[in-house]
Amino acid sequence: MKHLIIALALSWGSLSVFGQQAQRSPLAKDLQIKIALQAAPADQREGAKVLGYNEKGEFVTLQEGTASNNLICLAPDYKLSVLYAYAYPKSLDPFMARGRELIAEGKRKQRDEIREAEHKAGKLTIPQGPTILYGYWGPLAKLDNSSGEIEGAQRRYVIYVPYAKAADIGLSSKPGVPGIPWLMDEGSYKAHIMINPENMGHSHGK
Repeated sequence: MKHLIIALALSWGSLSVFGQQAQRSPLAKDLQIKIALQAAPADQREGAKVLGYNEKGEFVTLQEGTASNNLICLAPDYKLSVLYAYAYPKSLDPFMARGRELIAEGKRKQRDEIREAEHKAGKLTIPQGPTILYGYWGPLAKLDNSSGEIEGAQRRYVIYVPYAKAADIGLSSKPGVPGIPWLMDEGSYKAHIMINPENMGHSHGK
């Protein structure tokens, strides 16, 4: 009986935390933009397009980019206690946007299979030259609201090189020492070089 009471208490606690996350409101527009821009290189932040959430929680354009800036930056999901921001070139957006659509449809596990099929059918484009995805993340509790910086934030770099083979470019096809690049999904339409920090704290998800 004692164990049952403890288990129920833990379950209620988990539900309470989940409820708090689900009820969290979107961050202020300006703050979302500041966080999203942190993912991009410093010299490419000005004039970047920023996507994030409006007051209703809808995914929208928060800031239109300039013609001279080729980056799109994504503000973090406000429902999570860890903030993940990303930046990538506009040419990669059809691939990224399709992934978001499939996740919204509840097809997270099937998204790679679906995108690959659509790419082979000529319905989904991905650049055939190298393109990069910048990742930036850290805990909400460490967020500086004035700058959008996160204390102790980590960074990850993903360089898409379609159909590349690890041996051809001198990389391993498996992760090794943290910080050393390796090739994931080699030979596929979305083969990509991974450069991870020592302790990511989350799985690869792009």
